[in-house]
Amino acid sequence: MRGAKAFTLTFYPTFSSRKKNRPLTLSGTSMNAAVRATVRVGIYTGAKVYFVHEGYQGLVDGGDNIRQATWESVSMMLQLGGTVIGSARCQDFRSKEGRAKAACNLVKLGITNLCVIGGDGSLTGANEFRNEWSELLQILLKAGKITAEEAKRSSHLNIVGMVGSIDNDFCGTDMTIGTDSALHRIMEVVDAITTTAQSHQRAFILEVMGRHCGYLALVTALACGADWVFIPEMPPDEGWQDHLCRRLTYQRKIGNRLNVIIVAEGALDRHGKPITCDIIKNLVTKKLSFDTRATILGHVQRGGTPSAFDRILGSRMGVEAVMALLEATPDTPACVVSLSGNMAVRLPLMECVQVTKEVTKAMAEGRFEEAVKLRGKSFENNWNTYKLLAHVTAPDVKSNINIAIMNVGAPCAGMNAAVRSAVRIGILQGHNMLAVHDGFDGLANGTIEPMTWGYVGGWTGKGGSNLGTKRSLPASMIEEISLNIAKFNIHALVIIGGFEAFLGGLELVTAREKYEELCIPLVVIPATVSNNVPGSDFSIGADTALNTITTTCDRIKQSAAGTKRRVFIIETMGGNCGYLATMAGLAAGADAAYIYEERFGIHDLETNVEHLLEKMKTTVKRGLILRLVTLSHNLQMTLKCNANYTTDFLFSLYSEEGKGVFDCRKNVLGHMQQGGTPTPFDRNFGTKMGAKAVLWLTDKLKECYRHGRIFANTPDSALIPLFHFTVVSLDCTHCHSLSEACLITASSCAHTVCFCSQEKGNVWSP
Repeated sequence: MRGAKAFTLTFYPTFSSRKKNRPLTLSGTSMNAAVRATVRVGIYTGAKVYFVHEGYQGLVDGGDNIRQATWESVSMMLQLGGTVIGSARCQDFRSKEGRAKAACNLVKLGITNLCVIGGDGSLTGANEFRNEWSELLQILLKAGKITAEEAKRSSHLNIVGMVGSIDNDFCGTDMTIGTDSALHRIMEVVDAITTTAQSHQRAFILEVMGRHCGYLALVTALACGADWVFIPEMPPDEGWQDHLCRRLTYQRKIGNRLNVIIVAEGALDRHGKPITCDIIKNLVTKKLSFDTRATILGHVQRGGTPSAFDRILGSRMGVEAVMALLEATPDTPACVVSLSGNMAVRLPLMECVQVTKEVTKAMAEGRFEEAVKLRGKSFENNWNTYKLLAHVTAPDVKSNINIAIMNVGAPCAGMNAAVRSAVRIGILQGHNMLAVHDGFDGLANGTIEPMTWGYVGGWTGKGGSNLGTKRSLPASMIEEISLNIAKFNIHALVIIGGFEAFLGGLELVTAREKYEELCIPLVVIPATVSNNVPGSDFSIGADTALNTITTTCDRIKQSAAGTKRRVFIIETMGGNCGYLATMAGLAAGADAAYIYEERFGIHDLETNVEHLLEKMKTTVKRGLILRLVTLSHNLQMTLKCNANYTTDFLFSLYSEEGKGVFDCRKNVLGHMQQGGTPTPFDRNFGTKMGAKAVLWLTDKLKECYRHGRIFANTPDSALIPLFHFTVVSLDCTHCHSLSEACLITASSCAHTVCFCSQEKGNVWSP
């Protein structure tokens, strides 16, 4: 049985029956967030909580390995990697005798609900434990180790699982807890290696973990723009050695100074023979005489500080797991809490385990296309995007289509990845790709130039906006813009940016009636740290900003913990959207988050001050408050999440009310949130969004080609690609107008909500 860790919850009088819940966790980063969430939600709902230390081994041994947890015992856990309650591989749990001992320890404590955090091995073991529960009780009863009353009280066992694994090899969930953090470790190494590789014109071969799953290798290849990736789900075709050498040679020929090859540790060829770093290194050195280095990353991928995504994922999974146990009955089958799109869902545990086993079987039998599909939509989308970008030569036949790309609004990490992907996919489609510098100002002034394949080389890992970006909207320069669209013969437009990009797209579409040159397809790719573009669950750049805030909060909390009795008020960006403040509050373990969407008054502030006064009496003598700051339309920091309860006011209030108990400090994070190296998520997301945008434009251009020219004036010719690649039209489904006062919003299911004058004049505010 793979190593596991555990803790227990006992639900008291709040419920009709006494319930106890014990999560088990497996080694790997970010599990502490799931442990913390499960403990605190359990306590919040009237639970008595226990940790089971050292996983299944602690469950078998019992005694001091099972200890009561408190609200304070899970403080300061979020930023810690691994697991604070230990993990161990347990041979004893493989035997029925060992499982009987574990059952005895649970029965003595009255525990009838298990929450298991681990991989497919731990989850399968927990389900087996549940299936033979009645049999184990009879064994214990006959041996006189439990009484009939205890057996009756613990007559059934409920199971819920959460998947914790850096490999992301469990089918049924888009992401497992720990995967994103592992990607952060990998990309840190890749970024460090590429600098030396570029300096010395080297080829680097990197082996990443994943066992028999190529997810880490595939996403790493996308995120760093690798020249080749080897994954077990799709072995290379016969003759891959010659193909690889040709590709590396071509990359050097067009001016690239480095080559990067990513290898999954379980990579095989079509005959089932392993493909290792040494094999590839010897091939490249012998045939191409390149200066080549091989690096096996190893267990560095399992450690480090958890990413913001993993902390939030673990927290959400923990909450859903407790809810699943509260709703469980003796007939409820074991379930696993999974991530589907952006939703936490419950799926039958053993069905997911079975599909996971089917992937291994499909690979063993050579059904590789099926294996990719069984991995899930997310894996398949990543693979399809990689295949598109793997081509390095443009087609001989040109389309004579000119597609312009521009950045609008504030800069953010991941913009360059989207531009690179869009440019290269466009070139592969035979289009001419044009760079528009400095947003709509550049489009009006004619600062436009062609982009080649090499023009965007190395852009994936660069933050900010290499094209330049401004917040200007096109309404005041529509005539100049239309003239330049005609002058440069632009047939389609890709706008990458935040709410200004969205508004700018609307203004261009609205002006189509007057300016025929604007009747071209356009697509807006959401890219902003604020994550406030209508219609999109995620915006490029938000994840990087969130990690920046979370890391800063970790350091501030460490300072507060050292000085004792100190409260920090942190001001974040976000427009009129509380995404950053809310998610950072969740990821950093803040005491409160004040946001635009949730109005607050003096009573709320009073309550929070009283909470902090009580908190200082415990062992956790520090506080963290996050506050959203928004920008007004004149771009000055004058409009806040509350016009009167400003950051300075909150600082003064907390300082005054905390006198003699705690002191207060404030931090305005400012524009550091817009900078930094893009996270793996933003690189990958930007790459896929850029590719999807250009592919959609290619199809739309064919559809809009009439009488020898492009003419697009229908609502569906201006779209926003959404998370999971649904699209939403920039028009109103209620009044079918395209005015600025009629904006749309949509979920990831592309349901459109109208905010026009017929809906009481509500105008959506960013």
